Amino acid sequence: MSTENTRNENTALNLALRRNIRVIYALAFFHAFMLIAPVLVPFFESKGLTIAQIFYLQAIFAGTIMLLEAPSGYLADKLGRRTVLLVGSFAHGVGSLCLLFADGFLGLALFEFVLGIAASMMSGADLALLYDSEQSLNAKDDEQSSSIAHLTSTKAFAAGAGALLGGALALWSFDIILLAQTPLAWICLALALMIIEPPIVRESEQKTPLNFKGIYHHVLRGDKLLRHVFFAIPLYNLSTFQVVWLIQPYWQERGLSLMMFGVLWFAQNITVGIASHFGHAVEKHKGAVFALLMIGLLPIVAHFGMAWLNGWYGIALCFIVFFCRGLYQVTLVNALNRRVPGSVRATVNSLTSLTFRFGFVLTGPFLGHIAQTRGLSTALNMLGFSSLLMFLLIMLPLIRAVKTYKAILPKPQLAT
Repeated sequence: MSTENTRNENTALNLALRRNIRVIYALAFFHAFMLIAPVLVPFFESKGLTIAQIFYLQAIFAGTIMLLEAPSGYLADKLGRRTVLLVGSFAHGVGSLCLLFADGFLGLALFEFVLGIAASMMSGADLALLYDSEQSLNAKDDEQSSSIAHLTSTKAFAAGAGALLGGALALWSFDIILLAQTPLAWICLALALMIIEPPIVRESEQKTPLNFKGIYHHVLRGDKLLRHVFFAIPLYNLSTFQVVWLIQPYWQERGLSLMMFGVLWFAQNITVGIASHFGHAVEKHKGAVFALLMIGLLPIVAHFGMAWLNGWYGIALCFIVFFCRGLYQVTLVNALNRRVPGSVRATVNSLTSLTFRFGFVLTGPFLGHIAQTRGLSTALNMLGFSSLLMFLLIMLPLIRAVKTYKAILPKPQLAT
C-alpha cells in the first residue's frame, strides 16, 4: 500500500509539474500582452506630459527594476518561485488599476513604479520555475532548450498581438484600451495561483551556498565559459534594445503611417519568436561557434546598415535587430541557466537583468541626446561602433572559450 501511495503521489506531482510549464507559458503571454504599449507615448501626451516628462517616467521604471532585480531573484531562491510570482502578478494587476485612474505626472509615475515592481519580481522567477519544473521531470537537454525558445516566442507573439489589437482599439479611444487591459492584467494573478513549487536541490546539497559570495565565486571565478556568457547576455541585450528606441523615429523620417507602425511592430515581435526557434536549431546542427558568430555580427550589420541605407532597405534591416534578440535569448540564456545551480538560478538571472538595466540608465539618455542633436544616423553609427567593439572584446573571447571544449565535444554547445 505504501508503494502504491508513493506511486500515486509521484504521478500527481508529475501532472502538477507539467501543468506548471503550461501555466508559465500562459503567464508570460498575459504579462507581455500590453494593449497600451503601441500607443503609450500618445497616451501620455494626452495626459498633458511633455517628451522630457515621458523620459522621466521611463527612468522611474528602469530605476525601480534596478533596485529590486537582484533582491527579487534572491527572494525567489530563498522563499520560492511561486511566492515571488504571486507578488509580481498582484503588482501587475495593481499597475493596471493605477493606469486606469492616473491623471497627470504623479499618477503615471505611480503606475511606472508599480509596473517596475511587477517586472522585477517576474523576470527571473518565471525562467527559474520553468527550469526547475523540467529538471524535476528529468527533461532532456533538447527539451529544456526548446522550452526557452517557446517562452521567448510566447512573449514575442503576445507583444505583437497586443500591439495589433491595441492599435485598433486606439481608433476609438484610450479609455477603451484601459478598460480592456485591466481585467487582462489580473489573469496573471489567477494563473500564478495555479503554480506549485517544484522540488529543487536544497542548499545543503549544493556546492555553491545560497549567498552572494558563493554566487560570485561560482559565476565569476569558477567556470570560464559561464563568466563570458554572464557578461555577454546583458551587453547584447543592451545593444539590441537601445536601437528599439530609435526605430519609431526612424520610421517617421521615412514617412510611414501610424497604421504601418502597428503592422511593423507586430512583424518584428514575430521575428523574435521565429528566431528563438531558429537559434536552437542553429546551435544544434551548426554548433555554438556558428551561433555566436551570428549573434556577434548581425548587430554590426543592422546598425551600420540602418545608418547608411535609405527607404525600405534600411527599414528591412530593422528586422535583423529583432532576429538577433531572439537568437541570443535562446543560445546565451539557455547556456547560463544550464550552468548554474538550481538554488541560485533566479538570482543569477536577475543579476544579468540588473546589469542590463543599469547599462541602459547610463547610456540610454546619452544616446537619445545624440539622436536629437546630431541625428539618427549619428546615433546608429555609434551603436554600430559599439557592436563592433563588443564583438572584439566580448564575443571573440567567448568563442575562444567554447573552442576549448572541442577536444571533448566535436560540435560544442553552450548548454553542455
